[in-house]
Amino acid sequence: MSGSRDWRSAALPPAATVRDAMQRLDSARTQIVLVVDAEDRLLGTVTDGDIRRAILRQDDLDAPVAQVMNPHPVTARSADRTDVLVARMHDRQVHQLPILGPDGRMAALELLDDLTASPRRERARDNVAVLMAGGLGTRLRPLTDATPKPLLDIGGKPLLETIMGSLAAHGFRRLYVSVNYRADQIEAYFGDGAERGLEIDYLREDEFLGTAGALSLLPAVPESPVLVMNGDILTRLDFGQLMDFHTAEGAELTMCIRQISTRVPYGVVDLDENRVVTITEKPEQQHFVNAGIYVVAPALVAGLARGRHLDMTELAQEVGARGGTVVAFPIREYWLDIGQPADYERAQQDYARVFAGARR
Repeated sequence: MSGSRDWRSAALPPAATVRDAMQRLDSARTQIVLVVDAEDRLLGTVTDGDIRRAILRQDDLDAPVAQVMNPHPVTARSADRTDVLVARMHDRQVHQLPILGPDGRMAALELLDDLTASPRRERARDNVAVLMAGGLGTRLRPLTDATPKPLLDIGGKPLLETIMGSLAAHGFRRLYVSVNYRADQIEAYFGDGAERGLEIDYLREDEFLGTAGALSLLPAVPESPVLVMNGDILTRLDFGQLMDFHTAEGAELTMCIRQISTRVPYGVVDLDENRVVTITEKPEQQHFVNAGIYVVAPALVAGLARGRHLDMTELAQEVGARGGTVVAFPIREYWLDIGQPADYERAQQDYARVFAGARR
């Protein structure tokens, strides 16, 4: 056993909250949180999937972490050989393994990537990604009068370059960029992608085809699920988690969603016929919104009529209407849709804090 990870960097006390666990997941970079008591006894674990399921249930993120933790995690003993640990992780389909000492207390944390020396995130993916970069950017005028929105400078580089870098960091190498407005600028800037270790081709929309319709321009039906993303989104989404989720769910279409809060600026009145039951002053309501990132099964791509205008929301409704599988993947990481001037200003302010030190 290598014992290469400091398990304490991933540990939280039982008094911690779900929100604390989210923050620890991101800071520890171990993809797991260990909930331990004052005597270093393991009470449970929290993974990225546990957090995303809590978001889908709209759980209170300030509730105790015990609300979302797995109280019966897969563990191993400090005396176990490395080959035994690897076999156990493969058998139980886990990538992190808490190691307990003879006294039952935490002794180490092993990651499959460390034991096999084959980090998941760095392997090249067979999946292609399609980036939607053809919009007019009307709401961002005059910034977009001479420059397409994906080439607007954020943090010293074009927005689309940051998106491509994030995809490359998660193993994507084959990209298609759907272009229309000022397509020549985008093609001239990125070229064939070779300088960035990518293979980039362009889907030229003579007319706007919509998020799903543009996929009909792909030269061939991909053999693996396709990632589709609007080219005006700044995010630290774990694209690997997204692709793994889509495959595990056996979905035809996965739609990323984001939970947002809106405050009603009035007193909301609940009625029973004409009688006032309650009055809630300026309540805050939670909603899930479409985050503009999708994963599409190859069979769906194959069924698209070439040149037909089709938005991804329309495709989702069509799949759902015939009983197909459309699933939601909640984004818990940083996410910003740059649609308005205020969003652009916020992106400029956030970039150094959120993307400082990010790979690629």
